[in-house]
Amino acid sequence: MVERISLAIRDLAVRFESDQGVVRALDGVSLDLHAGRTLGVVGESGCGKSVTARSILRLIDRPGRISGGRILLDPGTPAETDLAALDPESKRMRSVRGGRIGLIFQEPMTALSVHYTVGNQLIEAVVQHHAITPREARDRAVALLGDVGIPRPETRMAAYPFELSGGLRQRVGIAMALAGQPDILIADEPTTALDVTTQAQILTLLQRLQTEKRITLMLITHDMGVIAEMADEVAVMYLGRVVEAAPVEELFAAPRHPYTRALLRAVPTILAKPRQRLATIGGAVPHPGLRPTGCAFHPRCAESLGARCQQETPADVPPGQAGAACFLPGAAA
Repeated sequence: MVERISLAIRDLAVRFESDQGVVRALDGVSLDLHAGRTLGVVGESGCGKSVTARSILRLIDRPGRISGGRILLDPGTPAETDLAALDPESKRMRSVRGGRIGLIFQEPMTALSVHYTVGNQLIEAVVQHHAITPREARDRAVALLGDVGIPRPETRMAAYPFELSGGLRQRVGIAMALAGQPDILIADEPTTALDVTTQAQILTLLQRLQTEKRITLMLITHDMGVIAEMADEVAVMYLGRVVEAAPVEELFAAPRHPYTRALLRAVPTILAKPRQRLATIGGAVPHPGLRPTGCAFHPRCAESLGARCQQETPADVPPGQAGAACFLPGAAA
């Protein structure tokens, strides 16, 4: 059975233009989000994960802009809409943002205003997408806080974000993202800066909400352990490109790209010898404005083929197929 695609990204390119030059933050990203499933997007900081999320909702800060590609909501149906072609401030885009697609921001303390109570902010989000009375909006806001597991939700409505712990603030952020009853949810590193116990609680909450509300989830993280637990399909990003895509079991059993293998080697294991150094990836992600020629990963790659990797750019992974953007035998789809 072919699963319905809720959102299809095709050859998405994002540029930041300034007096110092042009930065290619995204360079031809293609992804599929299947209805009711979880797409994990993984990679180091600076690989373009958050820019991809913000591009979908047209939240790219100036001087950034979408310079190419399409973002198709409900692709292949009469309701198909190219979000990349919409005015970010249009009524249609504002109805999609929060209404059809919700976003859990990476840092809840900056996503929530410190000047207003949790209740005020949540009620505003509810009213934005539902034609209901103030009393109904308040009841809906209280119910949302209860849905995300906040104790005494009626009391918490009067609290300010700085009065809450990091875990509770993140739960409020999830409630805000659910206020418009979206069918697609983008979680941008939802466990950042949380302790291990709270991280597990937030991930369990996301799994429960996805099952109960049949939400399509795009989970952005740098944690391969979270990917293993949560994702159905995985896209590995490096310097603004998808370098590998595969079902989660296939990716962990037989990673095709050297970058993916390096990320997996860097994951701590309980089988490691005491005091053994963790594996690392040499070097750092290059600045997008100083992109290497050929394969962008070749300066850090222990399996480089030499001149070919330095001079030629591997073909992109076709959407919907498992494969890697790499010249090594067996890597391509």
